[in-house]
Amino acid sequence: MISQFGSNTALLLIDVQVGVDVLEHWGGPTGRRNNPDAETVMADLLTAFRAAGRTVAFTRHDSREAASPLKFSLDTGAQKPGFDPMAGEIVVEKDVNSGFVGTSLELQLRRAGIDRLVVVGFFTNMCVETTVRMAGNLGFDTYLVPDACATTNRVGPDGVDHDPELVHQMTVANLHGEFCTAISPTVAHGLLAADDTMAERVQGNE
Repeated sequence: MISQFGSNTALLLIDVQVGVDVLEHWGGPTGRRNNPDAETVMADLLTAFRAAGRTVAFTRHDSREAASPLKFSLDTGAQKPGFDPMAGEIVVEKDVNSGFVGTSLELQLRRAGIDRLVVVGFFTNMCVETTVRMAGNLGFDTYLVPDACATTNRVGPDGVDHDPELVHQMTVANLHGEFCTAISPTVAHGLLAADDTMAERVQGNE
């Protein structure tokens, strides 16, 4: 069973910024992403968490890398439409993959009484993965909604171009059962209202 997402639960949106769609930067000349519906699923969850009066938190990425499109000095560093934080919501700015490194994210969450996180955003195998791993290690009861995440293809050192859906699925497989519990959007929405007796929490390291 997974217990209801109460007042100790926050929705954490990772780097929902325009620059994630500069696909040639992330995936090279063949740059492409998976899950074109990710933003719709994220937006639905954001609306539901706000309507339920739950805490909402955002990370925003301002890259150290000169060529990155995720820089606040560029138009591509802006939030995607519909994902601007509201007054009183937690917002942290980061320049590395983890939302917890060099930020006040953990402190702000703890002060808000948050010990459960529902994580969505970009990219599944980069900042989402790093943040989820740290959240689990920091003792947060962590849930990942893969349908509300997306990533791009990745070209390995051997030149092999790995499909974005494969990268996404492998990342989720690595995280689920060790650092978090992966759940569907339907389960996430339902947990805002009641316990889910059919779902199973499988986070490890406990």
